[in-house]
Amino acid sequence: MYVGMMKIAVSVSHAQSLKEKRKVVRSLKDRVKARFNVSIAEVGALDLWQRAEFGVAVAASDAANADSQLSAVLNLISSSADVIEVSTELVCR
Repeated sequence: MYVGMMKIAVSVSHAQSLKEKRKVVRSLKDRVKARFNVSIAEVGALDLWQRAEFGVAVAASDAANADSQLSAVLNLISSSADVIEVSTELVCR
């Protein structure tokens, strides 16, 4: 079993309040959950208006599948928001 993990930081430059940021975060999370079989959560920058950090995790039977799913999630998020930083990790168990 392979577990792929990715941390993505995005800019929410147009947000003028935490309420506006939450709307963007909720929308991105809902789209990722609806399209891919992954877990996603906001994991950092919780009090910053113009930055959001997501943690994404996927379990797969092979490394290529885990990597391709994480890449697809990154592509979806990149098409909707300005990605600032990305880190990935693949663990074999």
